[in-house]
Amino acid sequence: MTKKVIAFDADDTLWHNEPYFEEAQERFCRLFQDYASSQEILGLILNYQVKNLPLYGFGIKAFTLSMIEAALQLTNHQITGKGIEQIMAIGKDLLEKPVELLPEVEDVLKQLNGIHKLIVATKGDLKDQHRKLHDSGIGHFFHHIEVLSDKTEVDYQKMLGRLDIQPANFVMIGNSLKSDVLPVLNIGGHAIHIPYHTTWAYERIDYSIEHHNFKTLNNISEVVPIIME
Repeated sequence: MTKKVIAFDADDTLWHNEPYFEEAQERFCRLFQDYASSQEILGLILNYQVKNLPLYGFGIKAFTLSMIEAALQLTNHQITGKGIEQIMAIGKDLLEKPVELLPEVEDVLKQLNGIHKLIVATKGDLKDQHRKLHDSGIGHFFHHIEVLSDKTEVDYQKMLGRLDIQPANFVMIGNSLKSDVLPVLNIGGHAIHIPYHTTWAYERIDYSIEHHNFKTLNNISEVVPIIME
């Protein structure tokens, strides 16, 4: 089968991302260490993030708003203006983090460039994702950039429809089994999972996947011979 369109997830597939969020959460936990344990605080932030997804979507701004709501609950709405300002500073620092490409990403894109149509299919804040792609220096490799509100089967189908791509000719490469693999397989596409050393709790699944259109690799460099076969 000729695989014509190769899509890459962005965060933790092309560049580092989750460690920055973990660092931000550690800062938040230190701010409110007198109110609850770190485990309780992290659980509270996650609960607000999941609850707020229909309203805020994914990304740093949504994360910051969820931290503020968590702080309001922790302090019984007694948090000061300075406390809110400290939380906002955590969010702003996230928005200014440098973009650090994962090893061998650029070399892989160079090898695939011109042979297959390459696109980015990612979640998150539109402005921030475009900023990171610009700062990464690899934006010129991609034919199309798609920042999705979510990565459900319907979201992928709409994207493929806009790009006039048949699922059988589509390959999604990413670090999340929940977002980058399962919905793509369910609509008839191909998916390649490249695990990252840490994964946001919301993106984890507790079962294995067996499918003829699915592969798990150890490193992004292993993508090239599979795509070229």
